[in-house]
This record gives sequence, C-alpha cells and structure tokens, in this order.
Amino acid sequence: MILDLFFPNRCIQCSRIIDADLLVCSLCFEQIHFTHFDYFGENFIKEKCKLLFPVENTYALMNFQKDSLSQKLIHELKYKSRENAGKTLAHLVTERLSFNDEKPDILVSVPLHPKKLKERGYNQLHVFTETLSTFYHIPFDHELIQRNHYSKAQALKDKKHRLETANPFSLSKPISGKHVLLIDDVFTTGNTVSSIAWEILNAGDNKVSVLVMAVDV
Repeated sequence: MILDLFFPNRCIQCSRIIDADLLVCSLCFEQIHFTHFDYFGENFIKEKCKLLFPVENTYALMNFQKDSLSQKLIHELKYKSRENAGKTLAHLVTERLSFNDEKPDILVSVPLHPKKLKERGYNQLHVFTETLSTFYHIPFDHELIQRNHYSKAQALKDKKHRLETANPFSLSKPISGKHVLLIDDVFTTGNTVSSIAWEILNAGDNKVSVLVMAVDV
C-alpha cells in the first residue's frame, strides 16, 4: 500500500522497519522477558491469589517491568489503538500454554466501564480473549461481568467515591458449575481479579483460574 511506503511499520523498540502485522523485530523479540510459568504448578500469581480467593491455576506470559519491552507491548495495546497487539500476545500464549485435558469452560476478561470504553473505543482484552477462544475452542463471554463504577486516579477519589468502589464488579447473569478463566492485562496486587473471582465463586459451584499478559513483580 502507498501508506506503507510513506509511513512504514516500525519496531516499537528499535524503530527498524518491519512487516505491517508485527510489533517488534526479530532481534528485539529476544528482549521480551517471558515468565515460563507452569499453569498447573506453583508460581508467583498463584501464591498471591491464594491469599485473596480460592484459585485453581494461574499463568502470566511476561514479566512487567518499568521501561521494559513487555511494558511497551501492553501500552501499544492499551493506549495507542494497536488492537492487533492483543492478537500478537495471544499467539505468544498459545505457543507456550497447553491446557491438556483440563480446559476451562469459559473465558472472561476484565471489563471496562461503559464510559471508559467509549473514551478508549475498545477493550484491550477483547481481541486477546477472542484469539485464545478460537485457538483453544473455548467460548468467551464479554457480558458476564460488568464494572459498576467509572474509575479515576486513586489520588483524585474522595472518601465517598472510594466507598462506592468497594464492590466494583457484578454479574450480569447467573453462572453455576463452570470453570472460568479470568483474563487481565497486568497482575499487580491481585485486587481486581479477586473482586471478580468472588462474584463468580459466590454465584454457584464455580471455579476460577487466572491468565494475564504480564505480572508486575
């Protein structure tokens, strides 16, 4: 295309010209810090989640560090309208993660508040989740969880607003007897996935596992 001649796609790390569907060049790819987590075994996320809610299995694709390539990849996805980054990251997961014969029943991603969704124009987790769904043949549900409050910077929240956000998520429909794989971009404190997990666990005889693009250690 003519646009590719004047505005070629460049590696987000070193600015080399690369194919239009890529985010990083082959040389910079080696700088991505993959976690090599065992989904069925013990890892940092499982240890943290166990302190917050009953969790089955956990997985993170990358380590999230300030100014790292993993941070740049996720920022491209979240803030620079690069939805294709979600597909790229999902493919990296499929190359590394096998559910064997213990696939979850449904994929559920952390939702945005409708106001935030309108501002951003898309949920950065949807393409990622849908790509995983297609590869693993596991259905997804973007409507199961709803975010109850529009969030702003913690420092700007008054006491009343902080109390309102004590229960930030709710279920939009009943769910029972399902193993839900909860998907988020970055795992930090675990508070977000914990809030959603308890909604799912309290709804019926459900189980929750967690998959994230990156874990902030």
